[in-house]
Amino acid sequence: MGAEKIWLKTYPKGTPSEVDVGAYPSVAAMLAESFAQFGSRPAFSNMGRTMSYAEIDRESAAFGSFLLNDLKLKKGDRVAIMLPNVLQYPVALFGVLRAGLTVVNTNPMYTARELKHQLNDSGAAAIVVLDNFASVVQEVLPETKVRTVVTTALGDMLGFPKAAITNFVVRHVKKLVPDFDIPGAVRFKDALKRGAAARLPQADVGPEDIAFLQYTGGTTGVAKGAMLTHRNMVANMQQVGAWFGSSIKVGEEVMITALPLYHIFALTCNCLVFMKVGGLNVLITNPRDMAGFVKEISTLKFTGITGVNTLFNGLLNTPGFDQVDFSRLRMSFGGGMAVQRAVAERWKKVTGCALIEGYGMTESAPVATVNVLGADYNGSIGVPAPSTELSIQDDDGNIKGIGEIGEICIRGPQVMRGYWQRPEETTKVLGADGWLRTGDIGRMDENGFFYIVDRKKDMILVSGFNVYPNEIEDVIATHPGVLEVAAVGVPDDKSGEAVKVVIVKKDPALTADDIRTHCKASLTGYKQPRYVEFRDSLPKTNVGKILRRELRDSAPKAG
Repeated sequence: MGAEKIWLKTYPKGTPSEVDVGAYPSVAAMLAESFAQFGSRPAFSNMGRTMSYAEIDRESAAFGSFLLNDLKLKKGDRVAIMLPNVLQYPVALFGVLRAGLTVVNTNPMYTARELKHQLNDSGAAAIVVLDNFASVVQEVLPETKVRTVVTTALGDMLGFPKAAITNFVVRHVKKLVPDFDIPGAVRFKDALKRGAAARLPQADVGPEDIAFLQYTGGTTGVAKGAMLTHRNMVANMQQVGAWFGSSIKVGEEVMITALPLYHIFALTCNCLVFMKVGGLNVLITNPRDMAGFVKEISTLKFTGITGVNTLFNGLLNTPGFDQVDFSRLRMSFGGGMAVQRAVAERWKKVTGCALIEGYGMTESAPVATVNVLGADYNGSIGVPAPSTELSIQDDDGNIKGIGEIGEICIRGPQVMRGYWQRPEETTKVLGADGWLRTGDIGRMDENGFFYIVDRKKDMILVSGFNVYPNEIEDVIATHPGVLEVAAVGVPDDKSGEAVKVVIVKKDPALTADDIRTHCKASLTGYKQPRYVEFRDSLPKTNVGKILRRELRDSAPKAG
């Protein structure tokens, strides 16, 4: 059963309701077009080195050739990439895809336990890893089926003499590379040389072949690999491109890519969408170094940036950010977690560019909804992207009406095929009718805008009343003394659960009473925080999403 697409009436003029998801048979076909069209243009920049489309074409073809000709990998074999945002990432990524193989994006910060699970679950035949994290690979290697390890140092693609200097400093001065010894490991530069000695065979890659095993759900149980096909990725690339429409200038875009490319948001919205139009991705290797981040972008006239709320908030609170040149900035796109009103409004004030919120998940490649470019913050996650349906459903799959609260469900060509080798888990979230159950609670208004009320699992139940952490966090984030905040439910003898907030101060003089007074003005009694705790930092995922679960699992009460 479908839902009436009332959101189409709010689409910007000229935005198509449907896109051509068959425009390219594969991601590799899109890349081939871009390499041919934009050869001399800059494609990726990192730590002062820029590689053109032609260079990325040549090096990724060499890496693909190495995988097929030297390692004798076959179509459908999985290759893990365990790299931060460095130039080796797009070279390896495109090499794997052009060879007709499947990318297993792997978080470099994984523990041995997490890495072992992902390598064994995916059945990866090879892994590309930064030296800094190779000791973890060494630890788990004997317990996996990985046959080849390709290692690379941070500065390997930076050219002489910068590569040598960077690698010396990283290894010997900063001592960021734990000792490792992996017999038979191949150096990345050697792999490129070996691959360049032979041609990259033409791979037979079609829309239904799996481009990525993108792992998700590690915080809610065992991590599962979402099977994202070439069709899924091409569809989402087309959907995002169509939504931004004529605001994207072919061959002129400069995107700040601070979220890691192994994360689905940056992978699709930065890497693929802007490769298609000849854009430049500026790779930020360590966005947590906010001062260094601001210094790096201060010399650029960039046109777009993507991030999560904590990233934008961090930039806004870094000295010198307000002096950056925002004259060409037209696209600021937030996702991955809720964008807070206080952050969005301050971002617009400082940069002159509206911070628009989109929504999606790994399982939808990821974009499902997006707000209108340039529109002021409205608290919604936007309207469904072209060729996408959203509905609000109850637990029995009945579609609910305007304004009614239920589970957000997504249907469209970007929705994954399912979870890798987990049919039972797939059945829980993906119905025969194509609806993907997101686990997010929300509603739709009369104009087709969707609003997240909260995650099912994050909802706090106070004396039978539903309390949604996002609402409390939004209120507290407007207090000028607050830098960051997270709200969780903790056990309470009287009310079942009570609200606890954990806050990082901007103003050292801030007190718990200040927070309670602030909340009384905007929140009804049962929503007000019973407990207020101050910390120096909040636990976050590597892309900056706050880990409420860790806060719930830690000391139950404070203040």
